[in-house]
Amino acid sequence: MKRKGPELDALRRRIGDVTPKAVDELYGLEPLFEPGEGIQGLLPEEFVAYQCPYCGERLEARIDLTAGETARIEDCEVCCRPIELLIELEDNGALRALGAQRID
Repeated sequence: MKRKGPELDALRRRIGDVTPKAVDELYGLEPLFEPGEGIQGLLPEEFVAYQCPYCGERLEARIDLTAGETARIEDCEVCCRPIELLIELEDNGALRALGAQRID
C-alpha cells in the first residue's frame, strides 16, 4: 500500500478552501469585485459623459473604478478620431475627474 505524501495533503487543503480569494488563486483568476465589499455606496463602475475634443459630440464612457487611475484611448463614435481618456480618483476610490484630450 502506498503512503499519502505531504503534497497530496496540501493539495486537499487547498482545494477544500472555498473562499472567493482561494478559488481565484486556485484557477489563476483575477480578483473580481464582490458585492457588499469596498466602500459603502460606491459602485464598481460609472458611466460618465464627456465631449469629443475633435467634433464636440457628447459621448459616454464606462469607467471601471476598481482599475485605479488609468489612461486609455477610445475612438469617437461620430468622427472616429482617437481620444485619450484620463481617469482621476479620490483617495477613497470615487471618481474625481475624467479628462478627454486629443492625441495629435
